[in-house]
Formats: sequence, structure tokens, C-alpha cells
Amino acid sequence: VQLQASGGGLVQAGGSLRLSCAASGRTFSDYAMGWFRQAPGKEREFVAAISWSGGSTYYVDSVKGRFTISRDNAKNTMYLQMDSLKPEDTAVYSCAARFGASVYTSGYVYWGQGTLVTVSS
Repeated sequence: VQLQASGGGLVQAGGSLRLSCAASGRTFSDYAMGWFRQAPGKEREFVAAISWSGGSTYYVDSVKGRFTISRDNAKNTMYLQMDSLKPEDTAVYSCAARFGASVYTSGYVYWGQGTLVTVSS
């Protein structure tokens, strides 16, 4: 499966952005999906995950209550709605896919290129 992330940009603290991850090449609903981010000078970290059906989600504590992961299998697209953004959310955000029936924080096999999110204070 090929993944293409988009939707990044520059936003003020407290603002919102919605990232999209478009998939192609294989049946999208075969895959559990996740979002990851990498801030300058830091290691990549898990942000959120969603099961193949969208029925289960999981978030890193730092984004709970502010970010919402979702997917539309009919459109082969996953989303990350980011609200109440903080400067510490600044990072390159990447989407990823893997097989499995649950939600996962690791073990992703397929990765899209990142999209840069910059939150100004």
C-alpha cells in the first residue's frame, strides 16, 4: 500500500488543523493505521492509532482530548483532527499502515512521507 499525507501548515497556538492520509494500491480496510510525529532533534513518536474498521482508537497521553483520529474506508483515507494545538505539537507528521485486527503503537510496515505542522506561540 502507498500512503500520502497532507494537510500540514503553520497555525497559531490554540488553532486547529486536519491532516489526511490517502492510501492506494491495496484494500485500505485490510490495514490498521497510525499517525506518528518527529520533532526537530527528537526521535519519532507514536501519536494515534485506529483499527481497520475505525471502531477502536488509541492516543498518546499528550494529545488525548485534543486530537481525533478517524478513517473513511470508502475514500481510502485516514484523518487526524488536531485541535487546541500547542507549540510542542510542532513536528513532521507521518502516517503508517500495518496488518492486524487491533490498534497498534508499533510494528508498522508501510509509511507515507511526512507533512510539516508548525505551531507558533
